[in-house]
Amino acid sequence: MAHINKSGAYHSLVARLNRSPQGAPPSELLYNILQMLYSEEDARYAALLPIRPFSLKRAARLWLLSEKKAQGILNSLAGRGLLLDIEINGRPLYLMPPPMAGFFEFSMMRVRNDLDQKKLAELLYQYLNVEEDFVKALFTQGVTRLGRIFVHEPALPEDHGLHVLDYERSSHIIRTAGHICVSLCYCRHKMQHLHRACNAPLNICMTLNQTGASLIKHGIGRKVDAAEALDLLQQAHAFNLVQFGENVREQVNFICHCCGCCCEALLAAKRFGHSRPVHTTRFLPQIHLDKCTGCGKCAIACPIQVIELIRPDNGNRKKKQARVQEDLCLGCGICVRNCGEKALRLKERRQRVIPSLNSAHNVVRMAVERGKLQNFIFDSQALFHHRAMAVILGVLLKLPPLQQALAKQQINSRYLEYIISKTGMTERG
Repeated sequence: MAHINKSGAYHSLVARLNRSPQGAPPSELLYNILQMLYSEEDARYAALLPIRPFSLKRAARLWLLSEKKAQGILNSLAGRGLLLDIEINGRPLYLMPPPMAGFFEFSMMRVRNDLDQKKLAELLYQYLNVEEDFVKALFTQGVTRLGRIFVHEPALPEDHGLHVLDYERSSHIIRTAGHICVSLCYCRHKMQHLHRACNAPLNICMTLNQTGASLIKHGIGRKVDAAEALDLLQQAHAFNLVQFGENVREQVNFICHCCGCCCEALLAAKRFGHSRPVHTTRFLPQIHLDKCTGCGKCAIACPIQVIELIRPDNGNRKKKQARVQEDLCLGCGICVRNCGEKALRLKERRQRVIPSLNSAHNVVRMAVERGKLQNFIFDSQALFHHRAMAVILGVLLKLPPLQQALAKQQINSRYLEYIISKTGMTERG
């Protein structure tokens, strides 16, 4: 593939991507990927787009085009999964998704004849699975994570010994979703082109709510009802797939059904486990050693291989027993259901991590932690748009004091400092 002129439209597009909380470290591979997905004209237009949702009118002004011409470009980009065509409070808007979870996945979530997906799969594999910068930055920067693990519901005890909240159940997320889109699993489709895919179901991954509606509208996935989606969830359970979804409590935008051999989130959990690349559940498997026969079924089922068989210190060296590396465990519970001896049971962790309220809350938290809040606030005159500023301030005022201090430092705003300090005084009083 020809060397790309990084001083042109693609350079501007990379700079635009990296103004968002979830960026994409520049490399020759990234430029080659973008060249496959965007024409030079596409890249020039996309580089000018705001970080926050924007209207057709706003795009036309930024591009110095008529609204009719801008509409055609927006539809073309959305049709290829490079934009999301969404609705907020009844108002049609557009949003440029990040590379992940975003347009990298959307490019492989259906079979396409307008794109050499085998070549794209090879480039994505090299950028994500060989080069380390992108995945490491995506999954290990800051404290707030892109995604979280849902508990494997068949592993929950029948006696309801654990209190499981609605937002911790993927079945509840599916039942309450406004739109459900089912499409090809990006990860296994990518690996299929590289002849490395496993035998787990391919057409099973779910995009929900407004993001799902956009993908359905543009044929990137198919619309299903909750009953069919729940059937697919049961199929995922049967294959011991891990439910990995957006790290929010309300209006979750995606639930992936992940295997440990192909899927980016679980591969990151293996590579960067001590950095906590994804938020775990608040559960852990507890082993009843008097029942454990050392059969190893739990170790085989573990998607990230954090269960090992060891010889106990009780003098019986012929029999091994299972041990969980709790500091690395996702808490998915798949091992529990696969234990034929009922020697495993879920217990609650000592420390509980509460996900962000919604996508806006999560992205602002990530922006603060990654030093990009100033881009988010001053993007496309957001400071002067009272609704946008209300959302941003609403999130900032709920942040812990340390993150509020980071936010004030990043944007150096006397107004923001005044609001946060006054609110802090009110709460303390």
